[in-house]
Amino acid sequence: MRLRSSILRAVLLFAGAVPCAAGTFAIVGGQSGSWPAVLSSVGHVPGPASAADIFVAPPGTLAAADWQAKVEGGAALILEGGSPLATSFGFRQHLDTVPVLHLVDTHNPALPVIWEKTIELHRTDAPDDARIFAKERWTGAPIVAGYRLGAGAVLWVALNPGQNGYERLPYLMQSLADLGVRPSIRSSRLWAFFDYSYRTRADLDYLASRWREAGISALHVASWHFYDSTPERDEYLQRLIAACHRHGVLVYAWVELPHVSEKFWNDHPEWREKTAALQDAQLDWRKLMNLQNPACSAAVRDGLKQMTDRFDWDGVNLAELYFESLEGAGNPARFTPMNDTVRANFRARAGWDPIEIWSKHNDANSLRQFLDFRADLARQMQEEWLRAVEQFRPGLDIVLTHVDDRFDTGMKDSIGADAGRVLPLLDTHSFSFLIEDPATVWNLGPQRYPEIAKRYQPLTPHTGKLAIDINIVDRYQDVYPTKQQTGTELFELVHLASTAFPRVALYFENSILKPDLSLLAASSAVVREYTKDRRGISLDSPSDIELVWNGEGAVVDGKAWPMLSKSLLRLPAGRHSVEKVATREMLQIADLNASLKAASVEGRKTLFEYASDSRAIVRFERKPLKMEIDGQEFPAVCVEASNCAMLLPKGQHRVMVQ
Repeated sequence: MRLRSSILRAVLLFAGAVPCAAGTFAIVGGQSGSWPAVLSSVGHVPGPASAADIFVAPPGTLAAADWQAKVEGGAALILEGGSPLATSFGFRQHLDTVPVLHLVDTHNPALPVIWEKTIELHRTDAPDDARIFAKERWTGAPIVAGYRLGAGAVLWVALNPGQNGYERLPYLMQSLADLGVRPSIRSSRLWAFFDYSYRTRADLDYLASRWREAGISALHVASWHFYDSTPERDEYLQRLIAACHRHGVLVYAWVELPHVSEKFWNDHPEWREKTAALQDAQLDWRKLMNLQNPACSAAVRDGLKQMTDRFDWDGVNLAELYFESLEGAGNPARFTPMNDTVRANFRARAGWDPIEIWSKHNDANSLRQFLDFRADLARQMQEEWLRAVEQFRPGLDIVLTHVDDRFDTGMKDSIGADAGRVLPLLDTHSFSFLIEDPATVWNLGPQRYPEIAKRYQPLTPHTGKLAIDINIVDRYQDVYPTKQQTGTELFELVHLASTAFPRVALYFENSILKPDLSLLAASSAVVREYTKDRRGISLDSPSDIELVWNGEGAVVDGKAWPMLSKSLLRLPAGRHSVEKVATREMLQIADLNASLKAASVEGRKTLFEYASDSRAIVRFERKPLKMEIDGQEFPAVCVEASNCAMLLPKGQHRVMVQ
């Protein structure tokens, strides 16, 4: 049996077995551990063992004759540690042990993967033709290994993934995908931040295509690089926006007031913000301007208006519009605002100069008086600039990025950020409130996102406008197994954030490690129910979802379905049943960057309804002959001849094409 299986594996590896899409998983026995969290992080859904695509067998699982046939028939089997079942698939455990602390993983060999504590593991021999995905740093002992078998796959891991699922083996889901077992569900509604400084020589079409494949719907571009017009940078940004639109990605101007631009700082020393040490407020990379000065504020408003007009933006993100610093009043060298305008206004109200907080007014009551004044000033600034952007250009979507001050309650006094003051603005203004995950909690794990959502929901009835920003960076805390979020930890972060918020943003696109890109869209998929049988798939999702598709035709809820490409089928939120049928002649919609509400086919007409806070982007497999929006003729003009992407108006609309 081993010889026959070995030959079969070799043939499949040589021929390049076709990857299979997996939807459901089951745990053998009663102890699931953290496996549900690991598998759910990329969209796999728990299901009955009778119909599961993926099985997890814990240590000690007995061998059974039907496992070989089950795997060869298309199942994926994950073997944890030593067991008679693992031995039957060629993973033979020995009595001697190997101390393991530091791993090398083939998905990112240069990345240190270090466990919090050394663990003694039994040495295990893997089959000769198995791929070793992760090994112990010094002895080369296999820790994760696997192979294809028939239409299925076997993945062996030396131990469980850890209490939360990500403490030990970051690239488990990538290893499973390398064996051809990829998620069948994904979503394309992530946002990502972009800094021109890191991508000056990049192929922009390649990047835009890769972003969309990774499930990114909008790019928030660091606009301070383009505040002052220069031919070279203007041409770069115009090409970037055009490439993004071609590939279905929206582009927002990411604005970081009170930082304006390097040139603005150099040209206007008289308008620079001051710290409590009465020095110019150049703090980290941001060079802060005094937006309370009417002349400065007017000049910045004019400059932002000109920048908005120069480029074909889809929206504006007003980010971090409050004060420094994280140490609060404890560090006067970083504490702002202490410009003349703020000091004069506070003196007129309180009767004393706030600079005296560090001298004769150094009591708690005086500090509280100024901190409350400061938080209210931040709220006034945010409303003022919301009003300004609303006047820039009709149709622009607006985002307000605001650091979390409900999970980390010290933020209000540190930087003047108070969500309780700002969120009532949603009653009179239309914007998304993007909650920035503060550095102080980056080590607390994915479960913080449902808790953050719980603390914000009572503050506004407009919960559909809440969003969360995940910072993918090296953390200053002691974290394991990697300093930066990657692999299962990143997928759990994105997945749980996506279950708690209607929109998730990632800071930033360049920090997402290459091994994570192919599964990122799957991690943002949220499915409440999923079943699969010979007839098709039934599922229920709170948001738009995409199914991995093979180019065949489809009927959804019993009707012909036009929202599909050669590789993906798009569904609106809710409960649906999907069945494969022979391909029929119709104009297919390959991609839609908007919330899909409905779709249908009537003869030679294809119809769909969408809703979008910004402009929408639709991509057709070929150019329509005729197009109408809400019953009115609309010019069917593709972005370019070889790529029929079109920009559609914001709002909720019904589209007919033929």
